[in-house]
Amino acid sequence: MGLDITVLALDWTELERTPRAERQDLLYEAACPEDLPWDAASEAGWTIPASPRVPWSGRYEFRDTLGSYKPHFWAAERWDCVREFAGPAARRALDGFLGHLIWAGEGDEDDPDTGLFPSDPQPWRPKLLLALPPATVPALAAHWARAEPLLGGLRETYDARAARPGGWIAGFDEFVALLRQWADVVAETSRRGWGLLALPV
Repeated sequence: MGLDITVLALDWTELERTPRAERQDLLYEAACPEDLPWDAASEAGWTIPASPRVPWSGRYEFRDTLGSYKPHFWAAERWDCVREFAGPAARRALDGFLGHLIWAGEGDEDDPDTGLFPSDPQPWRPKLLLALPPATVPALAAHWARAEPLLGGLRETYDARAARPGGWIAGFDEFVALLRQWADVVAETSRRGWGLLALPV
């Protein structure tokens, strides 16, 4: 079935105020609200609050991804193919933006250690795909502001080196569309002064 992703924006103060042993249940309620019908169609974009039980949260649904992590993985792979041939300004800006969201760069890919959950394996600690406290989010918005005007200059390089017709993120337009959705995630989270978490559900 593969890996899924659910992105949550959260009021970090409220999250930290919640007892550690209760945080996991609240996060999964925000990701998959109990009162949401199992066959309900997901609408792209923000749902705020993500659940009435977690009023200090928002959930973002990416368009045309079916909730799968695969498009995000392949967007990162496409950037790996392109970045060496990008101009220095575009490379720095997109490295800074994607490197905190979906692109591992030269760092490790370990589960982020946020201190938000009990370190003891009992109770089980949720796997996190992304964990960004509020103080880190405005810098991502700044990286995007520098990257966005330079995206058009990457099209020719992308078409030559990263296009994969028939696959996830097959062409440049799909690549940019996904990046713009991440920019929406970052912009709204930064505006609220919240942090970001992503769960594999």
